[in-house]
Amino acid sequence: MKERISPRHSRALPPLRSERLLDQVRERVRYLHYSIRTEQAYLHWIRAFVRFHGVRHPAEMAAPEVEAFLTWLAAERRVAASTHRQALSAIVFLYEKVLGLDLPWLAGIGRPQAPRRLPVVLSHGEVAAVLSSFTSPEHRLFAELLYGTGMRLMEGLRLRVKDIEFERRAIVVREGKGAKDHARGATPPRPPPLSAREPRLPYLVLPCYRATPSSTARATSAS
Repeated sequence: MKERISPRHSRALPPLRSERLLDQVRERVRYLHYSIRTEQAYLHWIRAFVRFHGVRHPAEMAAPEVEAFLTWLAAERRVAASTHRQALSAIVFLYEKVLGLDLPWLAGIGRPQAPRRLPVVLSHGEVAAVLSSFTSPEHRLFAELLYGTGMRLMEGLRLRVKDIEFERRAIVVREGKGAKDHARGATPPRPPPLSAREPRLPYLVLPCYRATPSSTARATSAS
C-alpha cells in the first residue's frame, strides 16, 4: 500500500495559473528566479520521470516510483553522482514547489556522493599554449578574461562594459550562481592583444588579468 501524500500549504508561493504540468514547472521556476540552465535541467528530468512511468501524473505516484526511476538512472544509464542528485532535485522541486505536496518518504531516498578528487590545474606554459591556439581575437580575449578572473562561462557571457570598474580593478558579476551579485578582484592588467587594425572591436578592449594560483583553481573547478 502506497504512502499517502498530504497537501502542503506554502505561505510564499502563489497559486499557479498554468494547466499543463511542464508549463507549471516553468512558471514556478521563473517565479523563483532560477537560472535558465536550471529550468532546462528540471524540465528534462521531470519529463523523463513522467515518461518512465507511462505518462502517469506525478500526484498519483510516491516513493516506489521515485526510487525505481533513480535506480534505473544509476543501474541502466549509469549516470554520474552529480547527475543523479540533479534528477532527484528536479523531482523534489516538482513535488514541493509545483504540486505543493509533502514528501514524508524523502529522507529514505539515497543520495549518492561524488568521489572527492584533486582539481586539475594547468601550468602557465600549458595555459599560454591553449590561449595562443585561439585564432579569433574576441575568443582569445574572452578566454583570458575567464582564466584571469575565475569567472564562470555564463558570467563572462553576460558581462557588460559598465560592470568593469577599472579604478578598483574589479569586475562586478550580476546575478551569478545562486542569483547573487559579487565582485571579482584582479591583478594589474596588461595591454590587450588587439591590434589597431581592428576598428570594429573597440568595445571589447578590456584588461586581461594574470591569474593567481587561487583564481586558476577556481576557474578549473568551475569548468
